[in-house]
Order: sequence, then C-alpha cells, then structure tokens
Amino acid sequence: MQPVSAESEAKKSTTLKRFGPVIGLVAVVAIGVGVLVISGGTDDEVVAPVSTEAGGSSSTPGSGAPGEVTYPMNFTQAQEAGVTVDWGTRCDTTTGKVAVPDFFASQCYVPFTGDNGGATAEGVTADEITIVMYQGQPGDPIMAYITDAVQVSDTNAQATETMQNLLKYYETYYETYGRSVKFVPFVGTGNALDETAARADAVRIAEEIKPFMVWGGPNLNSAFGDELAAHKILCMSCTPSQPHEFYVQRDPYVWGIGGSGDQAQIHEVELIKKQLVGKNATHAGDEFVNSPRKFGSLYLESSASSKISNDQFQKGMADAGASVAETVAYALDPGTIQQSASQAIAKFKAAGVTTIVFDGDPVAPRDFTREATAQGYFPEWFIGNSALVDVNAFARTYDQAQWKHAFGYTSLSARLAPETTGAYALYKWFTGNEPPAKDTIALLAPLPAVFYAVLQGMGPNLSPQTWKEALFNAEPTRSAVTQPSLSWGNKGIWAIKDDYHGVDDATMIWWDPAATGLDEIRKPGVGMYQFVDGGERYLPGAWPSTDKFFDPTGAVTMYDTAPGNENAPTYPSPAG
Repeated sequence: MQPVSAESEAKKSTTLKRFGPVIGLVAVVAIGVGVLVISGGTDDEVVAPVSTEAGGSSSTPGSGAPGEVTYPMNFTQAQEAGVTVDWGTRCDTTTGKVAVPDFFASQCYVPFTGDNGGATAEGVTADEITIVMYQGQPGDPIMAYITDAVQVSDTNAQATETMQNLLKYYETYYETYGRSVKFVPFVGTGNALDETAARADAVRIAEEIKPFMVWGGPNLNSAFGDELAAHKILCMSCTPSQPHEFYVQRDPYVWGIGGSGDQAQIHEVELIKKQLVGKNATHAGDEFVNSPRKFGSLYLESSASSKISNDQFQKGMADAGASVAETVAYALDPGTIQQSASQAIAKFKAAGVTTIVFDGDPVAPRDFTREATAQGYFPEWFIGNSALVDVNAFARTYDQAQWKHAFGYTSLSARLAPETTGAYALYKWFTGNEPPAKDTIALLAPLPAVFYAVLQGMGPNLSPQTWKEALFNAEPTRSAVTQPSLSWGNKGIWAIKDDYHGVDDATMIWWDPAATGLDEIRKPGVGMYQFVDGGERYLPGAWPSTDKFFDPTGAVTMYDTAPGNENAPTYPSPAG
C-alpha cells in the first residue's frame, strides 16, 4: 500500500472508520500470520545489551571483573564472566534460552536485583511501565465490508484480554528489571482517516495517561504518530508507512516492525527486473501466454503521497527496462469500487497489458478480478506492495479464474501449522486456553514480542534514547524461512543511514487454486499460496534470476513441522 501523508483531503471517505486498525497494522507489521519474536543466541541476539548497571550508571555488559554481575547480562555473557547465577525455572540452562516451546526464544538474562533507577522516563516508575494500546472504533460499516469475506469477529474486549495474557507470558520468562507493564487499552474517538481526532487522541494519551510507549494507531493517517512524537512519547506501528524523512525528523519516537513502503518497493522492482522483464507472460491466460510482457500499475490512492510513491515505482520500472503501459489509481470506497473496477479493467485491456502489478488493499481485488473475468480478460496479477493480499483468507475471496494467474513478492514467512507453532500455540501452551482474540492474535503478538526483547536488552535504564540505542546497536535477527529477519539502524542492508523499520527480507509466492488446508484464522478451505523454494528469503540485491513461480518442485503451502533446524523445543505447559 502507498504511504499516507498527514494532510487532510476532502475526498477521503468517512466510511473508512476502522479500516486502518484492521489492515493498517498488518501493512506496517507485514507479518500478519507469523509471530515476530526477537531471536536469541550469541551470534543473533536482536537486542545487543547496551547501557546500564543497577542504579542507572553506564556500563558495557559483561565488562566487569570476573564473577561480577552487570546489567543487562545474558546467559553467554554470564558464563564468559564466570558469574554464578540462580537462573530459576524460566531458563533452560542446557540451551541458555528461556524455557518456552519457541525456536526463536530469547537467551536467558540474569535476574535483576538492586535499584533499577526508578522513574527513568515518562511512564516509568520503579515498579511499572505504562503502555497504551490503541484500538479502533467497533461497529462501523467498513469493518463489516472487510471482514464479511474472512469472518473475523474478534472484539476490542477480546483483544484486550488476549494482550493481557500475552503480557503475563513475557513477564514470566523475560527479564524486566523489577518492573511490570501497566497496560491501558484506548479506543480511538475518530475513524482511521480523521486527523483531527487522531491528534486529539494523541494529546489525551500524552497528557492524561502519560505512557512510556503507545502500540498501534489509526493507521490511515500519520497525525497520531506525529502528535505523540511532539509530546516525546514512543510509539510502535502507530502510522502507515511514511517517507524516511518523517522518522528522522521525529527521532527517536516513531518505529515500525515491518518494512517500510519504500523498502517493499525496492524488493518488488528488483524481483520484476530479474525474473519478468523482457520475457513472455507465461503465467497469464491463453491470450497472453506467448506475448512479451507489458506492465500495468493498479494502486490504492489515499493521499497525495500515494501518487508520489507510484511515480517512484514507475521510475524504478523504467530504470529496470520495463516502462508501465497503463496506470490506474483507485479509492477504497464500497460505493464506487465496482465502477472503478469496470473502468480500470477496460483501460488495461485496451492497452494490451499482460501483467498487472497490484499495490493495494485486500478487499478491492474481489471487484477487480470479477470484472476482469466478466470482460474476458486474463492477465498475470503480480502481488506487489500490498496489505493482506498475500493472505489465504482474503485470496480465497477473489475470482479464482483470475487469481490462478497471481504471484509475486511477500514479506510474510512460510507458514507453520498454527496449532503447534506461533502466537496461537504459545498462548494456548501458556494459558491452557484458546486466545479470546483467536482470529487476530497474530496481529497483536508482534508488539509485545518486540517490546520485551528490547526491554531486557536495554537493562534497567529505560528512556526513548536507550530504546533507540538498543535497536540501532543490535545485529539483525537470525535468518530463517519461518520468520522474517529484522534489524534497525545502519546494517548495510539499505542505502539509508538510519532505518526505523524492522523486517528486511522477503520471499516469493504463487496462488494454487487446487491446494487445500487451513487459512490464517484456521479455517479449512480450497486455495493456498505456495511459497517458492519452501519460503527461501532474500535481502535486497540477492533476488535470484530464475523464475520458479508455479513450479511445484520445492514449493510449500504450510509446514506441518518446522523445516531443517527450526524445530521448537518442547516443555511442559505451565497450565498443566
């Protein structure tokens, strides 16, 4: 999806009340079906310990005299320092990691004793860290418009209960230096496009609740994150993707877990250049299968920034030797989407476009694909910089005569059986019960997963600056096929100096209309995305040149058990 600016536009539909919180988080997080867990280990520790001893004085972890404890200190550092530690039951001392059934589990950290410095920042006391979770307004028409296809019925109350139990899970196994999270759910007062309400909500949160950090936001405008930054409040996944300068100017307050829109576009163009440009449209319908590819661009226009982003995409395509023959922008408006689809498909068909690059939302393809079939037009559909289009639950709602020609890029990772791995399984293992927000737990889980991993690596001295230092000083997470790799700061992956977004790598998918299995909310059905080469992931500059789309050899829809060495250990459930 294209980035959204803070400016107001009269043409924005007021019916889009909860669209942002539903898919905007996923657009930012970009890992909708997985659990984003900061990995552990000496060579892949996400949060390189940074800053303090007990009492707030600066130190380098593990740099004290032999046998001396400095905080933070992980299992490996404690061994190297010759420290004798009572690790307790939360740590598996045979592996040095917390004793949870998760391959990506963190290293154990030395249990904290002493003075943690007390009120080291706004929203922090000696005992608590105040965290606000933004929730969208319930009961609006656009919510029904989106979820009627995937039958998601989780409520804000269920999301709150689920998050509270996730916090208990992390505080049972992760080191928090004597503090626990004071969790405050906050229901927004406006729709996802209402910048005035977004700013007012941010001011109220900053002045009345005074948190250390806010999770989520009305993700179809950037005003909420902008206002929080002005009040010097950290926020994570609180805006749609913005130009890089937006984050630099609000340093160190606004952060993303998923990759940025600009980063997604870099992956998208490189993949098209290496595998598709100058070749026939072999994945299209019979009318185009022997024709040289001719590209079209179909994108969601939600603000002036959307066109700027699409212009950047078209320049990248031209530089790759693949000028775009036809471009169509659309607005996500239930009242006009059918008319927009009819006009768009007619334009692409008249221009002889063989390959439509789709950069948009997960609902509109229903109308566009049905219209293409109605007009007898069967191009390739390249999945580009989109939100949830690469999710089985939505793709099953598209016209299958069209979507059998769909393939492309995704930052999502190859899936594992949800009953045995991931946020749903961990929640059930820890609590003994199914999560109340069973359909959307995968959207909730990345936020505490990142927060607690960074928290235990920061040590007792919490502040926006030490948060930034922890992320920027950290090495990228380990490479795997069942989780994306994340990094922040300057790691030599992107041309920008300071990267405020997490996910770096991506993989390739194609739609198999005959495959059967569970979708992301555990509903059985027909139609599944196949992950090329088992979900092998690539950083920018490393995409292969061989087109393996629609090749079943090595492709996978879902792993019953984790591949290779990604299997999780087993431990008795604390719930019995």
